[in-house]
Amino acid sequence: MVPDDNDEMSEEERAAAAEWEAMAGGDDAAQDEQQVASGPKSNRVLDQDEIDSLLGLGAGGGGGDDDKPSGIQAIINSALVSYERLPMLEIVFDRLVRMLSTSLRNFTSDNVEVSLDSITAIRFGDYLNSIPLPAMLGVFKAEEWDNFGLLMVDSSLTYSIVDVLLGGRRGTAAMRIEGRPYTTIERNLVERLIGVVLNDLTSTFDPLSPVTFRFERLETNPRFAAIARPANAAVLARLRVDMEDRGGRLELVLPYATLEPVRELLLQMFMGEKFGRDSIWETHLSGELWQTEVPIDAVLDEFNVPLGDVLSWQPGTRLELECTPNSPVELRCGGVQLFRGNMGRRGGHIAVQIQDRLMKL
Repeated sequence: MVPDDNDEMSEEERAAAAEWEAMAGGDDAAQDEQQVASGPKSNRVLDQDEIDSLLGLGAGGGGGDDDKPSGIQAIINSALVSYERLPMLEIVFDRLVRMLSTSLRNFTSDNVEVSLDSITAIRFGDYLNSIPLPAMLGVFKAEEWDNFGLLMVDSSLTYSIVDVLLGGRRGTAAMRIEGRPYTTIERNLVERLIGVVLNDLTSTFDPLSPVTFRFERLETNPRFAAIARPANAAVLARLRVDMEDRGGRLELVLPYATLEPVRELLLQMFMGEKFGRDSIWETHLSGELWQTEVPIDAVLDEFNVPLGDVLSWQPGTRLELECTPNSPVELRCGGVQLFRGNMGRRGGHIAVQIQDRLMKL
């Protein structure tokens, strides 16, 4: 609503009067008058519709299912990353769980169960901020991919491994001492554990793409384990290691930049035990191909004739072939030259004895 001229003049007059009183020493009255004059502008309260418009929620607050996210919702959703674009990673991590269960049983001489809790996509900076301390961070390098990855061993698993390898009693939880740095013995034992995990991770990627994961260094401060930019996307696989009443978590982080050299291979769908190949179906298909019947043409002779002569042909026109009973015959399939041989008879049928192979394998 636009105010009329009289209201605007009255507002200006009141403001001028307030300033005059302030100059004359009436500070309190001037402040009260200025608050009255400027109050509707400085202390204005937004209503719900204006708040929704600023947040991009649109009219009605919640919106329906067909509403597209906008405003602050679009900003929040832009930070989300979906790992579903690389479905083969699930197969790789499932295979890692099976191999790691066997390797850790041999490593600890104890009953070890490894399970895959989740596979999620996260910003690398958000993951570093969410690491529960204290923890050990193993930085490793993918030699063939020329990039790095991160393996986190939490404190529970660290003390459990130390307790198991140094002869702790079974059935008792590992004693944890917080508030002190890890000792050299604890760091060395965790490095051996990381080496076992990296060996199995190398084996899980071998059917897909040969790669060697080499251990670089062990860090206890997440700031020193920054192998990617904070805004870069990464795949996070959380593994749970249980050893009777002891255990802990392993977290494997692979930035998308590390997986870029094998992205095309990770995009394929799982179709068999051999990563996209089904040996049973291949054997059946090859067997059926060998039994497929195809027409074979035996060409005695051929020559080139101008189109004008072909158009002048009449019924009864004779074409003389420059071939004899001893001339070689070409066998063709769909216009492709396969073999060359001599024509004869066998068992009352016209036959061709193959002499040369024309098709190159």
